[in-house]
Amino acid sequence: MNEQLKPLAQRIGDIFAPFGRSDAPGLVLGVARGNNIVFRQGFGLASIEHGLANGPTTRMRIGSTSKQFTCLATLLLAEDGMLDVDASVRAYLPELPTLEGEPTLRQLMTHTGGHRCYLDLGFIADGMAIKPVGEVLAVQSRQTSVNFRPGDGMLYNNGGYHLLSIVVDRVAGMPFERFLEERIFAPLGMVDTQSIPSDFEIHRGLATLHVAQPGGGFCRGIFPSLENRGDGGTVSTVDDMLIWLAHLRGTKRIGNESTWRQMLTKTRLGNGQELEYCLGLVRSDYRGIECIHHGGSVIGGTCQMLTAPSHDVDVILITNGAAAHPGELVHRVIDAVLDDEELAQPPEKLDVAGYESLLGRYAAAKSGLIFDLGNAGGKVGLGVLTNAPLGMHKVGEELQLLFSDSGMGPYRIEIPSAMNAAPVESLVFRDCGEVDRLDRIGEDPDAGELMSAIGGDYFCADLDTTGSLSLSESKLELDIDGHFGGNHLSLKPISGDVFEFVMYISSFPLKGTLNVQRSNGTVASFTLNTPRTRNLLFTRTRP
Repeated sequence: MNEQLKPLAQRIGDIFAPFGRSDAPGLVLGVARGNNIVFRQGFGLASIEHGLANGPTTRMRIGSTSKQFTCLATLLLAEDGMLDVDASVRAYLPELPTLEGEPTLRQLMTHTGGHRCYLDLGFIADGMAIKPVGEVLAVQSRQTSVNFRPGDGMLYNNGGYHLLSIVVDRVAGMPFERFLEERIFAPLGMVDTQSIPSDFEIHRGLATLHVAQPGGGFCRGIFPSLENRGDGGTVSTVDDMLIWLAHLRGTKRIGNESTWRQMLTKTRLGNGQELEYCLGLVRSDYRGIECIHHGGSVIGGTCQMLTAPSHDVDVILITNGAAAHPGELVHRVIDAVLDDEELAQPPEKLDVAGYESLLGRYAAAKSGLIFDLGNAGGKVGLGVLTNAPLGMHKVGEELQLLFSDSGMGPYRIEIPSAMNAAPVESLVFRDCGEVDRLDRIGEDPDAGELMSAIGGDYFCADLDTTGSLSLSESKLELDIDGHFGGNHLSLKPISGDVFEFVMYISSFPLKGTLNVQRSNGTVASFTLNTPRTRNLLFTRTRP
């Protein structure tokens, strides 16, 4: 049967049929067109332990999709004349250190504040160990350096949103979670939505978070903190989120015109580079249609929210451990709802054929980050401290990385005007509009002499902890002794003084690099780089 002749609900249901299992976690989906809900259904299990199925009223964590509510709460206090979103965060949290510039509340909301993130630092120092209440502010307060100066770049930062939660606490004179309930959720009739800081709390109708295990089966997903707040603490249902999406694209009952103009204005960096990120929301194009959206992840669950205001289409997808890619699935829903005549062709990705000499591994001259130009299903892809290259497409004489959530970048790489069989040694590269250079890295070196010279103990002030480098069976190992746990990283040499490592967040691998620094020919320190941390310094204390 021709797909377009099927009823819309059937076309959508066919996309998600593989998730309708009785032995695995799943997801819930809600789709609306204008004022009509055209699809709302659960797939898979809300709890494998109890054999309970997901349904449209199942409550699930929406992760970072929560961030828009944090921004709106902050702007509502600005409407009340109680705070200034363009004031320094230290005006409200004076215990924070003065570093390279003081980020404003607005810069925290746009991920352009430049400060390091407690969550990434916690993964590095303690792995998945659970941190107690108060530790987030303690981590943010002891930072001695930054990723970049405020307004100079963008790196997704959950820590900034946690600080916004505390600002709301102090300015509103009530807990952040209660403020959301009284000023946003209750007035809109979102009766099943609330902010819940800890995965150890028990609440009605809440799906279990499931993390797939390498050997089969699942374990519970537990966020490694008892204070998951403005950065990702919201629990909701597809019904409530459809209420919110209708409000988002329609007549506003919460927040005045100025508030919503700010919520939906794209961020502009100091160098003039425009970003897709607004205030807890992203505005980007999908097949010629502007969409407002935001994704989210927790340990054992994901979320993707999207509205296409020009076509009155709303989609909310929340998972509790299904092996799903929410961004891709939501786009397939848009394809099903809108006819091809309403959608432009997606951007053409660059074929590997003819560009083989680009493929390889490169180091950014300024940041030291490692980039992989690789074969992504026959197309040129770019991996940035990640395992899988992301698709790129040709724009004039440039390659442009396509981001799904604008959490890093934007990145642009210029293609040399003349291509031949010889490997390209250097590429012009732009990170958030700033010019850098990518230099090709050769084959993995034998760093035997360096591995002997680098061993010893090191101290990291920003983690307030020690790290030890040692040789084990001719391999370099880094052991970090955190406050609540620790981390063991196996290091692989990739060029001269640069090593690669992989750390696992639950079962999800994240790559990083260790960059050696010398003084008078002797190894004096090293820095760690991860997707959301730059130049985290460890200083040598004992050879």
